[in-house]
Amino acid sequence: MTRGDDGGDWTRPATMRATEWPEEEPGNATKGARVSAGGTPRSLGADLTHSPGSIPLTPELGPSWLRPLVDNVGQVPEAFRRRLPADVLAMVTAAKATAALRKNGRDAAVLVLFSGPPSDQADGASPDALPEDVDLLLTVRASTLRHHAGQAAFPGGASDPEDDGPVGTALREAREETGIDTDRLHPLATMERTFIAPSGFHVVPVLAYSADPGPVAVVDQAETAIVARVPLRAFINPANRLMVYRDYLTRRFAGPAFLLNEMLVWGFTGQVISAMLDVAGWAKPWDVSDVRELDEAMALVGDEDDAR
Repeated sequence: MTRGDDGGDWTRPATMRATEWPEEEPGNATKGARVSAGGTPRSLGADLTHSPGSIPLTPELGPSWLRPLVDNVGQVPEAFRRRLPADVLAMVTAAKATAALRKNGRDAAVLVLFSGPPSDQADGASPDALPEDVDLLLTVRASTLRHHAGQAAFPGGASDPEDDGPVGTALREAREETGIDTDRLHPLATMERTFIAPSGFHVVPVLAYSADPGPVAVVDQAETAIVARVPLRAFINPANRLMVYRDYLTRRFAGPAFLLNEMLVWGFTGQVISAMLDVAGWAKPWDVSDVRELDEAMALVGDEDDAR
């Protein structure tokens, strides 16, 4: 499935709009250390125990409108952590430390693919302005799966022994899940390796760009229900944003989520997108007091008649 040009299919229904919310302090968007082919800079405290592989990263091939994110990608982990209460952050940090000591978990990678016009074709007021037709590649897992059924995510998965580092894993998984022509993609940077306690994976998000990634579609319906290039403005729209938590946890564990007509983006994927919007300066003020339990939020997907 490709994105709709007007983005209308991805807008939260008007009956579900968030209320106005005072502008939050955007935080420091100071320029982070540049990444190299080795991944996230060590000075930022990233866990680099994985092999970076030999596939080169080419941040210089990203368009000018993506520079605010590429140049500050090292700030994404801190933006991620800023939304966690101190006690929750301590629990997450302890779980990661325990997994490192026990050498638990498997390596994995996801592809964070931005598509949009090259710098010389951008329609913004300036070359650095964010164009209207930028999108992100996402999938929704099949509802019949035992784990993470119906969950929206970046294309990706566990590393295979023959993969050429996390970039190789992300590209292979994206090709297998969406049929995308990976020769059209430019890997730009890797983000910090993050431990996901519920699944036990150590995940490396790989930031990539393509001016024209070509067609994408569901390859295996047993694993994937939806493949879509979702307009970035659907994530920026404050009316589409909320906080979500699992029923066996408390509201203190709620994380950023995005309620769209065809999917609820939450969990690790929602955290990463929210952090990227903050770091790049694309985020708009939104109602962080709109906190929903996961099942309640999932029930609203595609429900245009819901009156809040």
